[in-house]
Amino acid sequence: MSFIEYGDTIKDGDTAIVFLGHESMFPVKVQHGSVTQTKYGVIRHSTDLIGKKYGSKVTCSKGGWVFILHPTPELWTMNLPHRTQILYSTDISIITMMLELKPGSIVCESGTGSGSLSHALIRTVAPTGHLYTVEFHQQRAEKAREEFREHGVEHLVTVTNQDVCKNGFGVSSIADAVFLDIPSPWEAIGHAKAALKVEGGRICSFSPCIEQVQRTCLAMEEHGFTEINTLEILLRVYNVRTISLQIPDLGKVSEDNSSIGFDSSNPSNQGSPCTNPQQGTVQFKSAVPLREMVGHTGYLTFATKS
Repeated sequence: MSFIEYGDTIKDGDTAIVFLGHESMFPVKVQHGSVTQTKYGVIRHSTDLIGKKYGSKVTCSKGGWVFILHPTPELWTMNLPHRTQILYSTDISIITMMLELKPGSIVCESGTGSGSLSHALIRTVAPTGHLYTVEFHQQRAEKAREEFREHGVEHLVTVTNQDVCKNGFGVSSIADAVFLDIPSPWEAIGHAKAALKVEGGRICSFSPCIEQVQRTCLAMEEHGFTEINTLEILLRVYNVRTISLQIPDLGKVSEDNSSIGFDSSNPSNQGSPCTNPQQGTVQFKSAVPLREMVGHTGYLTFATKS
């Protein structure tokens, strides 16, 4: 099983996504002899999962059922174990586009954190690119290495445990892009410049506070970066619902319909509110925004090495 290559059949050792609903899913490591508890009952890995096809509908011990999905970076972002705050698909999508990433790209990242962005970067640069990711915290770095190995992408990523602000990324003049998600990104701009290719490399810094953005932009200018701009991405979701609206009372229809070209026998006029002021309300389908939405996550600052 690999996060970058689809496999039809569930195998022992795979990471799979147990789908109970759009708002309820979780990852499970498939192991021979193991069981997984759900609100619909027990899933037995040996008989219910191993050998079945991804996407299969699996009946649990209480009679309820779930779907078993092949993992993707998007599903992993929604279900991964949080070791840190993570980036979600809204920010990840604009990062991969603005950094101009493609298969074969070389990317440097700090910090690795829970690996949400890392998985998306790896899939984007595969099969010939590479991700160099730096994590300051030793335990998080070791856990990231373990997950990359379990997910079949360890050949596409190098995890380093060090302070990027002091020691850099461990590479020089090869990266097409650099991503920074650290408390003081302005201290790592010089190392990012050194890691980027000689000309034209892109850099992105994610910061939750505008004061961090200001200091980072100043550091980028001092190191000769150009095309510096900052974005904030907000997601607003709409649901399609049936809406009921009261028909306004526009008064009685003029008795002299002929003077205004109104023909009551015309079928197109039969549904007019004016011809039936007693009908009260009308129902129709409409897109309605959610009452609550995800607000500020962070600012994304992009620049180009001149």
